[in-house]
Amino acid sequence: MSPLEVWTAAQLMGDGSSNVTSDPMLWGVPGHLTQAETDAFFRFKEEIEKRGGDFRSTVYSFGEEEGEAWALCRWLRARKFVVADVITMVEQAVETSSEPRAKGFYPNPVDALGCDARLFFANYPQLYHGVSNNGVVVFFSKPGILSVDGMECITTLEGILRFHWHIMMHDFSRRLRDLKAKDPNFKRFECFCVLDLNGLTMAQLTRKALAIVKEQAAIDSVCFPETMSKMLIINSPSFFATSWRLIKSWLDPRTASKIEVIAGKAQSEKRLLELIPKAELPSDYGGTAKDTNAIIMEDFGGDADRMETHIMYLRGHNSQTLEVGANESVTITVYTRSTSDRKTRTIQSIRG
Repeated sequence: MSPLEVWTAAQLMGDGSSNVTSDPMLWGVPGHLTQAETDAFFRFKEEIEKRGGDFRSTVYSFGEEEGEAWALCRWLRARKFVVADVITMVEQAVETSSEPRAKGFYPNPVDALGCDARLFFANYPQLYHGVSNNGVVVFFSKPGILSVDGMECITTLEGILRFHWHIMMHDFSRRLRDLKAKDPNFKRFECFCVLDLNGLTMAQLTRKALAIVKEQAAIDSVCFPETMSKMLIINSPSFFATSWRLIKSWLDPRTASKIEVIAGKAQSEKRLLELIPKAELPSDYGGTAKDTNAIIMEDFGGDADRMETHIMYLRGHNSQTLEVGANESVTITVYTRSTSDRKTRTIQSIRG
């Protein structure tokens, strides 16, 4: 379908809403709307056309390639097709995104973070890679490896949020448009999230760590609604499983049905292979694609073959040894949050 194709009321209702009872995931999807939902669609469309400008571009944040019916229904689902609430939400999104929009949503990741993007991913591994069996982009996140101390050395919470805008508007959105260009039938501008909790401990759930996740989620919930197709939480520790049973009881059935929690590594890989083609799945998750570290280096590594990061806690002095091959050259960069006037001496000797 053309991104600008106009859907009629009959097309929006299509097979009707009767199938929603057996498949809640069809609720609010074009082709399965009720008469009331269809009426709400056209009222929202009229408001978008009337306001134009930032209001319109916020609704079409991933580009008009998403298509009118799919973009508008995504926003409408987020507020249960209550048009007044949807309009308020878009207004909030316009306000939230005003500064990032003025900056072009930070097209240069280094300018956003204040450091090389590879350092961000070394301290908080996250990446988009591959397409799931249901045709949506797959996102991997490893909060169990999140190093708050490392992040505080290289950037700030504001820098992390600027980088999040960069990723959403210049990385994720590009991947969506690329899929649409390859397959005109691609319609679900959504994401399959794989949340890997391997290594997560209670001690890591600090106020600072949770602030990073909370602020990113706040942006997504207001500015990029209904973009989670599915979430698979894998390698979950026992303490999380207990909490999840309580959290799940708070969710509506449709949202809860999108989320699965799996504890063991073998069970996690088995389920991932059921949902994602083996060739699309990174090798560290049981697939045949490159491992996640190699993919990050490929996407953001420039001309570097490898990268090592080390956090040093100085109480007077400390040192770190780095082995460099005979045909290798190395660049060493030091980030510190120290406020003292102590000098850092780097590289006493290099032997290849």
